[in-house]
Formats: sequence, C-alpha cells, structure tokens
Amino acid sequence: MLFWVLAQAAVAAVAPAAGPVGAPSPNPAAAPVQVPAEASPATSGAAVGGAQPAVVSYPPEFFKDVHPNTALDMINRLPGFALDTGSSVRGYEGAAGNVLIDGQRPAVKTEGIDSILQRMLATHVARIDVIRGAAPGIDMQGKTVIANVITKKQNGARGIFHYADQHVSDGRRLGTLRVEGSGQVGQRTWEGGLTLSGFTDDGQGDGPRTDLNADGSTRLSGHIHSQGWGTQNTLTGATEAPLGDGRLRINARVQDQVYDYNELDTITVPDDHTEHDHQDDNYLQTELGGRYNQALGGRTNIEIVALRQDKHERFADAFNTPSDAQLFHQDTTTAESILSAVVKFQQTPRLSWEAGAEGAYNTLENRIAFSDNGVIQQLPASHVDVEEKRGEVFGKAVWRPFSTITLEGALREEGSQIGSTGDVNLQKSLYYTKPRVVLTWAPSADTQVRLRYEREVGQLDFGSFTASTSLVAGVVTAGNPNLVPQQDWASEVAFEQHFLGSGGLVLTARHLEITDVVDRAPIFQANGPAFDAPANIGNGAEDDAVVNLTVPLDRFGLKGAQVRADYTRRWSQVIDPTTHTPRPITALHPNDWDAHFSQPFGRVIVGVDIGGGWQQRLYRFNEIEIDKLGTYVTPYWEWKPRPDLSWRIEIDNVTARGFKHTYENYDGARNIVPLDFTEERSVHPGRVFYLRLRKTFGS
Repeated sequence: MLFWVLAQAAVAAVAPAAGPVGAPSPNPAAAPVQVPAEASPATSGAAVGGAQPAVVSYPPEFFKDVHPNTALDMINRLPGFALDTGSSVRGYEGAAGNVLIDGQRPAVKTEGIDSILQRMLATHVARIDVIRGAAPGIDMQGKTVIANVITKKQNGARGIFHYADQHVSDGRRLGTLRVEGSGQVGQRTWEGGLTLSGFTDDGQGDGPRTDLNADGSTRLSGHIHSQGWGTQNTLTGATEAPLGDGRLRINARVQDQVYDYNELDTITVPDDHTEHDHQDDNYLQTELGGRYNQALGGRTNIEIVALRQDKHERFADAFNTPSDAQLFHQDTTTAESILSAVVKFQQTPRLSWEAGAEGAYNTLENRIAFSDNGVIQQLPASHVDVEEKRGEVFGKAVWRPFSTITLEGALREEGSQIGSTGDVNLQKSLYYTKPRVVLTWAPSADTQVRLRYEREVGQLDFGSFTASTSLVAGVVTAGNPNLVPQQDWASEVAFEQHFLGSGGLVLTARHLEITDVVDRAPIFQANGPAFDAPANIGNGAEDDAVVNLTVPLDRFGLKGAQVRADYTRRWSQVIDPTTHTPRPITALHPNDWDAHFSQPFGRVIVGVDIGGGWQQRLYRFNEIEIDKLGTYVTPYWEWKPRPDLSWRIEIDNVTARGFKHTYENYDGARNIVPLDFTEERSVHPGRVFYLRLRKTFGS
C-alpha cells in the first residue's frame, strides 16, 4: 500500500503539465503510435478505436531532434525503457536481453545486444515497438518490457567507419578502429565487422595507502601508483538466406584480449621499501551459431538455434616485496554447446502458445599453480575438470481476455548433471520446476500496472569451482565444486505512467525469498590453513525499489532536451556463516543510479552522462572488504555537419572520481579473534579526453 501511495504521488507531481490522458503530442508527426493488442507488433501501424495498446511504436520522426547515428542511440531515447544487454549464464533461453530485432533474438551469446545495435544504422530502422507486460505472439524472453527494432527491407549495402582517439591524463594514448558493413541482395542478407581497440582500466590510478592498527595507530603508510590497460580485437560476420520453406541465419565471432596491470607501492612507514604487483590476463574466445525459422501453416512457427562457444584464458599474478615473492598462474579452458527448439502457435489474435526444449553441454578445465618464496602452496580445488549436462523443457501462453488485461503464464522444468574430477571428485543431479505468472492491467493508453510472481533459479558459476587470488590485497580464494544454484521466489509490482508525449515514469517494487544463498564461507583443511570459498550459506531475503524516469524538457523552453534517470535501492539479509549474525548479502550494492541529459541545437548535441557511485561489502571469514566507487561524469559535444558524418568530443571521468578499498583484517575467524588491522587503499583514475569520427555509408 505504501508503494502505491508513493507511485500515485510521483505521478501527480508530473501529471498537471501533461494534460489529460490521450492529449495530443506537441509534435504529432513525431508522436509514438499506439498499436492495438489484437495486431501483430511486427506489422501494425495504427490503433483500432477503443482498444488499449499492448505495443507502442516509435517511428524515426520521434528521434529526429537528436539526429541518432545508430539504433542504440534510438533505444537510449525510449521513454521509461532501461536497456538490459543480457547475462553471461550458461544456456541460451535464460541469457536473453530485452531487445529483439525484427521480432527475433540474435543467435549469439558472447556479444551484447548493445554492440549489435551500435553497428545498425538509424537510417535502417523503420520503427521501434515497445511491448510492455506481454503480447500474444511475442516471446518476452522472461522480461516484462521488450523493445523490438523493426528494420527496413531493401536491397543495397550500408556501413560504418569509426575511429576514436583517447588521451589519458597520465600521457597514455589509445585508439579504436571499427569498420562494419551490412546489406541485402534479394532475399539474402549479410553483415560483418572488424574492431581493433585499446582500452584503459578506469578503476586504477594513484593515491594513498594506509594500514591502521586496531588502536588507530599507523602500521604502514605509502603511495600507490597503478595502471591497467589492454587491447581487444573482434571479428564478426553473419549471413541469412532462404532454406527450404524457412530461413537460415549463420553467425560467427572471434575475439582476443590482452590485459596488463602494474602496481608500484612506495612505502615510507614503518620503513622505506617498495611493493610491486604485475598481472596479465589474456584470452581467445570464439563462437559459431545458427538459427532456422520456418512457418508451419499460417499460425505456427518453429525456431531452432544451435550455438558453440570456446574460451581459453591465461592469468598470471606476481607480487613482490623485500621479504616475499608470490606467483600465481591459472590456465582455464571452457566450452559450451547448445541446441534449442521452440514451436510457437497463434491460436487467436488474443491467445498464443509456445513449447520448447533446450539442451546444453558445458566443460571446464582449470589448472592453477601458486608459490610463496619458491615453495609450492596447495589450494583446494586448484586442479579441477567440470562437466555439466543440462536440459530444460518449457511451455508458455499469453492470453488477452479483455482489451485492458493480459495474462502470461510459463512453466519450465530444468534438470542437470554435474560432475568434477581432479582435486574434487563428485557427481550430482539437480532438478527444478520454475513457474512464472505475469498480469498486466492497462486502464488507459498512458498507464499500466504489471504484477509478476516467479520462481527463479540461478546457474552455478564455473569460476566458483576453482581457486582464485588477489595477491596485492592478500586474498586467496579456494574453489568449491560442491555448490547448488541459488533459488528464489520473486514477487514484483510495477507501475508505469507516460506523460508529456515522450515522458515516462516506471516504479517497481520487488521481493525475493531466497534459498541456498551463494555467498562466502570458510573451508578448513586438515593440518593446514583455512581458506575463504564460495558456499551455500542458507536462506535469505532481498527487497528492491526501482525508479526509471524520462522527462522531456520542451515545455520548459529546451526544445528536444531530455533527462533520463534510473535508481535502484536494495535491502538484503542473510545469516553470516562465521559470526552467525544477520548481515547483507556479499557484493550486493545497496544503491545504484545513473542520470543523463542531452540538448540538441540544430546539428549539434550537448549533454552529460553520469554514472552514479556505489558501495559494496564482501564478507570473508577473516576479512571484510568495503569497496566505494565515486561518481563518473562525462560531458560531451557532438556535431553532425552532414547526416552521414559526425564528430564527438567528450571528457571521461571529468571529476577524477576516487575508488577506495578498505580491508578489515582479522588474524583468524571474525567470531573468535578481534580486529587486527585495517588497510585503506584509495586511487584516483585520471581524466580521459576522447575524440571520435564516425562516417556512415548507405541507408
């Protein structure tokens, strides 16, 4: 009830300026089109009298004031829409983002949807449909809001040439070159791209280091100088063409990354000496995928997706002080093969069904070597081979009994067999039933309420099965293959209100009842030291409050200007396995936020992007780590002298935000021994001057 009152108060604050529900947009040609629930989002273009919309269409005219270059620029202007690029979980069905292209999800996992949208020209977009709640015939990918980018069907070729230059305040200079193209010849389409880029680690920099004893006296004092940088090269390609009575799309991607990190700590108290840490993290990743679609009559469609991805990563960490030399090497190879099939049936314009199955085979090979002053140290689960066979069957239905009500129901049955050999030998089978219900009520064209109740089951992180380390922080983490996935029952209510033509407010409240929380716990070795490790620590709870706000500023005299903001507040609780007292879930941010402002002036756009600061706590049996990251501010200026040419200048991290790490160290378990000392490490990454040239070809 309190949430509902707050929602109504927030809407009331903006409603007077919006006028009555259904009032015309200040620019009718650019207004979004309300698409009726009974019409297909892929083909509709006008509302049928009296029907409340399940889909809102945004034509290119809606975005013309800001002269977007790519489809990503258009997505970022959608009222009340927050882009979800997907997750890196194993499997295909559960890793989706919240954007479709021509009604279909890209058959790729290793590339985020934001990268795909970034290489799609805005001139190639016919419109963007936003589906909220659910709509018959549309796969919502487990989301409550989906954007569907509808592209133009036309022969010809188009492309992007992109060059960016970065100048870091410490003197480093890095560049990025992107060349991408796509086209259509008859019924065959093709696309390809090459990206060669250099990047900096904006979490590193210079700053003080201080260790304080429990009584507040100085134990160590010095200065940190740290830098992280690397290169990343990506090659992508795809083609789609008719095959039999359907269409086949094949895509491929190769990416390699080289990362180098150096830290030099100059210590002045209690004596003069230096400490040095050097890390290398390099990988090669490949992916090959295919998707086949075929219509089986006028109301039924089948989709088959096959994917294979491989990754080989090598990590090395060398930490040296006058009295100590530690070396850590890790060699990891992972592979995933997926086969998924879905049958979709549109029984009536108001009722659709889906049924499908997915199988996945995942492997991990991990080898670790850790030495201290030349003496090999044994870590739990340092040599582990893991194999997982996972299958899932599911059914979904979307029903619109009334023009204002939509009901979506889904049921999934998941089973997996996981086995490990090497340092830990085990076999286990896991089975979970995952129901989902979403109810959407749209009392008017500008107002919507969504209710969701769902059982969510996480996936085990293969990285938790093996040992890892951060030598500079003095942290060595053991692996634990004997984990089960975290599960929760999620209850969610969302209230959405549109106003001022292109404005939107979304308020969401969510409650999670969690079982088998994956957190941190000690592992004690016989006749050896204890190590921190991932573990299931029992039950827990989490409550989230989310605000998404988009405000057009035309009525305030700023034509085409827009403010967007997102804020998430989280509360959580579990029982600490070391102290047996309540605490928050490890690494969960209590607050996350961001804000964006843009203002067009003819062919020039100025604005500022703000990434809000955050704080997190990591609880280990002998240490509490507190990370606090400052706010990241980027003002920018972009000029488009021609529709096919743009220049952009921005200053990244203009406030030189700080990143502070605090380690509360205990000489043993936190419930047994008092605080030993506190280490504080604060770094301030430098500003980055960024210059970009983008030239587009075709349309």
